[in-house]
Amino acid sequence: MRWPRPVALGLLGVSAALAAGGGRLQFRAPDRVFAFTGLAGLGLAMAALGVTIAFRVRANPVGPLLAWVGAIVVFLAVRDVYYRAWLADSTAVPLDSRVVALLNESGWWVLAAVALLLLHFPDGRVPSRRWAALPPLVVVLAVAQQAVGTTPREPFTEPMENVAPPWGPPSDVVHVLSYVVTIGLVLAVLAAGASLVARFRRATGVVRAQLKWLAFAGLAVTAYPVVCLAEIVVTGRSGVVATVFGVVTIVALFCSVGIAMLRHDLYDVDRVLADTISYTIVLLVLVGAYAVAALGIGLVAGRDSPVAAAGATAVCAVLLTPVRRRLQKAVDRRLFPRTRAALLAIEDLQRRVHTQAAQPEELDQVLRVALKDDTLRVGLLLPSGFKDSRGESIADTGLVPITVGGTQIGVLTAQATTPAVLEVVAAAAASLVEVARLRGELATALREVEASRTRIIQAGDAERHRLERDLHDGAQQRLVSLGMAMRLAQRRLATTDVHALLDQSVAELATAIAELRQIAHGLRPTSLDDGLHNALAALTNKLPVPVELEIMSEPLTDDIAITAYYVAAEAITNAAKHARASTITVRVTQQADEVNVWVRDDGCGGADPGGGSGLAGLADRVAALGGSLRLHSRPGAGTTVQAVLPCAS
Repeated sequence: MRWPRPVALGLLGVSAALAAGGGRLQFRAPDRVFAFTGLAGLGLAMAALGVTIAFRVRANPVGPLLAWVGAIVVFLAVRDVYYRAWLADSTAVPLDSRVVALLNESGWWVLAAVALLLLHFPDGRVPSRRWAALPPLVVVLAVAQQAVGTTPREPFTEPMENVAPPWGPPSDVVHVLSYVVTIGLVLAVLAAGASLVARFRRATGVVRAQLKWLAFAGLAVTAYPVVCLAEIVVTGRSGVVATVFGVVTIVALFCSVGIAMLRHDLYDVDRVLADTISYTIVLLVLVGAYAVAALGIGLVAGRDSPVAAAGATAVCAVLLTPVRRRLQKAVDRRLFPRTRAALLAIEDLQRRVHTQAAQPEELDQVLRVALKDDTLRVGLLLPSGFKDSRGESIADTGLVPITVGGTQIGVLTAQATTPAVLEVVAAAAASLVEVARLRGELATALREVEASRTRIIQAGDAERHRLERDLHDGAQQRLVSLGMAMRLAQRRLATTDVHALLDQSVAELATAIAELRQIAHGLRPTSLDDGLHNALAALTNKLPVPVELEIMSEPLTDDIAITAYYVAAEAITNAAKHARASTITVRVTQQADEVNVWVRDDGCGGADPGGGSGLAGLADRVAALGGSLRLHSRPGAGTTVQAVLPCAS
């Protein structure tokens, strides 16, 4: 369905053209400048909002319908200015009484457009097939109302009440038909309002929140025709009361539809409804209390005594806080049973945790039962990210933060519970989440310590086995061979082969010395004697990948230098072997009492810190110095290894 966008844009263009034309006629009716500017501005704003909704919410007629309402409002404002300009000077603008007759009942189209908007809100479809006949019926009744309004028995609407109807008074049949059409249109509008109730009962989640926002304007819209009829019965015609109520209704519709369609979670709609009800009741109670107090004190101090007014005001001031608090609790119990159930469940869990009858990790299950939402999850902010009570990760979308003292400690997420309710629950459950988070961090730290201890023992055993094997199979065998060769040379001193044997022995001895140096280098690189920069330069000279070194010139303690060397060496080796990198950057800097080792490559990324023993061993080595090791390796974005090593400044 592609028509909503061009239709909404067309209606906005028509509204702008009408407003521009009406603006040129304002000077001929200066007493209506404020009214025209306000109504035309409101209509243009509604049309613009309709266009915005049409582009933000695709294939939905709500946007064009709202733009249509705005265009009608602008048209009615321009019509009023045009009429008054003609009345001021009939030669200035042309006008035929037949046109006045045809446009006499144009205001009903606002009601018809709003009824269609209510029927299709918020998803662009009527609630069910039973409602499918109502939209065309509304249009037919609006057309009929426009037709029967051309021959009214009463004068035309203000300001054309003195213009004679061109087609005379209607026949009795047409007059009765006009009443039938009017009543039918009013009933159709009331039915459109009732459709919101039917839709609300079946709605959940976002749709339910959107319908709650529209409830403010929907109630006003359905009450508007009743107000009009009441004014007609009392005064004989629709006038100021209907106009003011209609403007208020349009403004309410404008705000409600805009928030519901674009930002339904901008405010807590349930909270707004509850506060509106609470403060309305409080106002009525205070007005009654003021009247009773003023009357009672006035009987004693005198009717016109300032003491009566002051005393009544004091009574209201004393009653305000306790009355508001009690009414708020009563309204909350009636309107928010699930929220109240969740808050009571949190209080109960806190008591049971205090008595050691429950664990704080049970919070998510308690909230699922209280809110009747199986999709609810409580995420704890751990070093590895947001995790629920089962240790599963929580996606970083649609989350409500849980904070303590301005610091985020967790999140709440749910599909069937509104963010506003989750915010209330998050504030109440913050202490339990903090306890659960600290327990989780402690458990994670203990597991890491245990795993690190195991890896250190295994690494030590493996290193001892390697040294034993290398010494036995390499240097030891060569030294034994050298001893035997020297013994043989001793026996053959008188022969001519002595020099050749001695040469061979010297070569074997050189090989043994080289192998011993390699073994010693595995314990501590001898190249570090010349500084960290020279050691890393020697390491990277023969690599096929260019390495850029940015190493601090200040000397480091031996343990810091060795750890920094191994961190850089492991990261460089991994980048050269596995990352398919084209360049590697190594930076070692010192700030205050920390040494930062930073190795980055532009390779394929996606490194897994748990995929091998190299990075895990480095993490243990760094942790042994009280430092930390971080790995950032998104697929396709290269890899960055960063170690922070504490040192004396």
